[in-house]
Amino acid sequence: MDQFHLFPPQASTSAQEVDHLYFTLILISLFFITVVFLPILYFCIKYRRGSAADRSNPLNGSNLIEVGWTTLPTLMGLALFGWGAVDYFRIERKPANALQVQVVGKQWMWKVQHAEGKQEINELHIPVDRTIALTLTSQDVIHSFFVPAFRVKQDVVPGKYTSEWFKPTRPGEYHIFCSQYCGTQHAKMIGRVVVMQPEAYARWLQTGEQTESIVRSGERLFYDRGCSGCHSPNSKFHAPLLQGLYRKPVPLADGTMVTADDQYLRDSILQPAKQISAGYDNIMPSFSGHLTEEEIMQLIAYVKSIGREESPDQGKP
Repeated sequence: MDQFHLFPPQASTSAQEVDHLYFTLILISLFFITVVFLPILYFCIKYRRGSAADRSNPLNGSNLIEVGWTTLPTLMGLALFGWGAVDYFRIERKPANALQVQVVGKQWMWKVQHAEGKQEINELHIPVDRTIALTLTSQDVIHSFFVPAFRVKQDVVPGKYTSEWFKPTRPGEYHIFCSQYCGTQHAKMIGRVVVMQPEAYARWLQTGEQTESIVRSGERLFYDRGCSGCHSPNSKFHAPLLQGLYRKPVPLADGTMVTADDQYLRDSILQPAKQISAGYDNIMPSFSGHLTEEEIMQLIAYVKSIGREESPDQGKP
């Protein structure tokens, strides 16, 4: 992992596509450097002081050249834009059935939590040939999760969830960097991705102290923090039910609609007055400062799990 490489190895399905576009841009740049600077060099020599070159400056021109040097770069730029857009939208669309991993950036470390409950610091163990989806947030300042071998980089922003996915294709160890300056020890915010064979990954999950899954931890928090006392069918409080809520449209008191995604659930926990559901009063207390980032993610994971259950008594949230 620590060997010097002029270019990082191609260790994910995205790496080859990104490299193809990158090297095409390099070749096009070299082409235009050649077209522009070789004639400049030629004219510098031909029209040097004391040379016998004709300096009468005759009037001539070529419409073909004028049209060519305008049309060709325009078409090339449009083609490159289209190529880049296709790659971008493909990379931004997270495939289904991905292995979910939660990442919290903190000065100056990466805190990782797997769906099974396994936790790591500055390391990410994953199986080869399996799509991995990261949900990222920051505990303090802006960070950026960067794995050069996978050609993926995503800003990690406090108070917001961002996502990133990749599918590793080669077992091995690869660097994780923070590519956003985040303080005096920014250069030390380094980790590693360990890509393993599926059997080895399954054995690794069983090593060390066994912990409960993220969903189970979220369920425990849901009851321990009193959430179940309001968000249940037999509650004496008029609060939205959560079964079947995730990814559903939510009408708000101001007449707008939002989708109950991860960010909406986070804001509802920490800033309940920000988006009040239509038909409900603003009676929920804020849990800001009472939950860690990991606990917020666990609660959201639990709500997402019950969100897959259909409830006939579901009220309008």
